[in-house]
Amino acid sequence: MATTRKKPNINITPVDISKYFGYAVSVDCVIFGFDENALKVLLIKSDLPEFRDQWSLLGDLVRLSEDLDTASYRVLRERTGLENVYLEQVHTFSAVDRHPAGRVVSTAYFSLVNVKHYQLRQMDNELHWHSVSDIQQMAFDHKLILDTCLKRLQKKVQEEPIIFNLLEKKFSLRQLQNLYEAILGVQLDRRNFRKKLFTTGFLSDVNEMEENVPHRPGKLYTFDQEKYERASRKTFVGIDF
Repeated sequence: MATTRKKPNINITPVDISKYFGYAVSVDCVIFGFDENALKVLLIKSDLPEFRDQWSLLGDLVRLSEDLDTASYRVLRERTGLENVYLEQVHTFSAVDRHPAGRVVSTAYFSLVNVKHYQLRQMDNELHWHSVSDIQQMAFDHKLILDTCLKRLQKKVQEEPIIFNLLEKKFSLRQLQNLYEAILGVQLDRRNFRKKLFTTGFLSDVNEMEENVPHRPGKLYTFDQEKYERASRKTFVGIDF
């Protein structure tokens, strides 16, 4: 004789959805630049008493009328005056206690800026470029965010030609190698580095030499973006250093 199973008595507690609108959403921008043969990041002095005299990334709360990308571009534009620069979403940080004011979930982006083209907007708190290798401590969880974005950058520069966003249009191979070394934190063999670059076929000699440099002037090159885009196999920086 078949028996009928008694359905379990499950009490589902109604969710008070209003409790979920008490969170804040923010963006933090890791703005990388290259100057004096060092990879640098643009930081601002924290204005919170809890982080007095500590440096933080540039960021802001996302406005009700913005999506994440729009907010990050706004932060970049307001702080540097730059538009149409490389910007990439990296990771979302959601530790419950990451902000002393309350629950703030932040999405991090990294941007690549040619420091010779920026125009810093003066704020009440200081705004300066800092060498990434010198940074030991930051406000909030921003050191973790910086390290996470740096790892993404190290990976990306060996997969795509985004590194040229940090250089002038015309550059020497010495400058390019110094930049790779600053990002990757390693020393590269000069001959091997240049051989791998030339095998890509995407560097163009502009028949000009460096000027006013303290070393023997080198040839200047440009990266042929159009040729790269036309290539059936885009392997420019797929270089195993």
